[in-house]
Amino acid sequence: MTMGQTDLFSAAGEGAPDADAATRRAVRAAAAEGLLRADKRLPAWLLYDARGSALFEEITELPEYYPTRTERAILAAHAGEMIEAAGLPVAVAELGAGTASKTRLLLAALLERQPRAVYVPIDVSPTALAIAEHALARFAGLAVHPMVGRYPEDLAVLDAIPGRRLLLFLGSNLGNYDPQPAAALLAAVRSHLRPGDAFLIGTDLRKAGGVLVPAYDDAAGVTARFNKNVLVRLNRELGADFDPQAFRHLVRWNSAASRVELYLQSARDQQVHLRALDAAVRFTAGERIHTESSYKFTRAGLRALFRGAGFRWERSWEDPRRWFAMHLLRVPARALR
Repeated sequence: MTMGQTDLFSAAGEGAPDADAATRRAVRAAAAEGLLRADKRLPAWLLYDARGSALFEEITELPEYYPTRTERAILAAHAGEMIEAAGLPVAVAELGAGTASKTRLLLAALLERQPRAVYVPIDVSPTALAIAEHALARFAGLAVHPMVGRYPEDLAVLDAIPGRRLLLFLGSNLGNYDPQPAAALLAAVRSHLRPGDAFLIGTDLRKAGGVLVPAYDDAAGVTARFNKNVLVRLNRELGADFDPQAFRHLVRWNSAASRVELYLQSARDQQVHLRALDAAVRFTAGERIHTESSYKFTRAGLRALFRGAGFRWERSWEDPRRWFAMHLLRVPARALR
């Protein structure tokens, strides 16, 4: 990395207060757009404040929640192949990095093959990024540049990374986007990558609802606490007066749309005030706030999605049960037709 590029990353880090202000504005806008309407909804990224990120880390270790351990097993078995398939030398960036617990397998494989590397984790949670940076300090030769940001809004940070890049998007985070926004996100990612860059993406595959629903409605109630925490966040950041105990965690498998849906369902008629918006929101008993969708993909659907965004599919890795898949995509030298 040249001095100019180092300065760019440093300047971005110094902009954290502005980023925090932008996040507060985004929270207000999301609440206004999502709660002051008939079909109430909140974007999934709101779930990931410091407490939400910590709860999600607990979720990944639950016996019902198969995606993280399944993806981790794929990485443990094939990280070296993935790095070599991406091409060396390479710098690594990651969208939705969290604490980078699975990513460490890829970074270890990378550093076995090239002595020095740059890693740019991007996440909405400063707390998760701080944990990741601390954990990665043991990797000699790895320069870590954490960035607080959302996507596609903050993808321009990718432009500053020199040389060939390997972009990671693990955990089937793509599944949190509805079809059109998912396609738009992939196209936006493609616009910030250069020919020859690689994109490694994890995707959860379609399977029986009897497997899927418990993964999002665990017996210990951790996912319920994770889901309700968004109300705690709105109380804190918007001066709202939600009573989390007046809402139920609700999970539904929508087979027609091939997605698991998470809701917060009002347990009674109630009114909630949002002082930062100077607004009051009425809920009837049984009324829902849609907080997250998790789409489960087919292989054919994924290939079409990747190609439509301008990526060339090169290779996939799956677990023995074929529940989860990781795909290596490439930015071609010429536009796909």
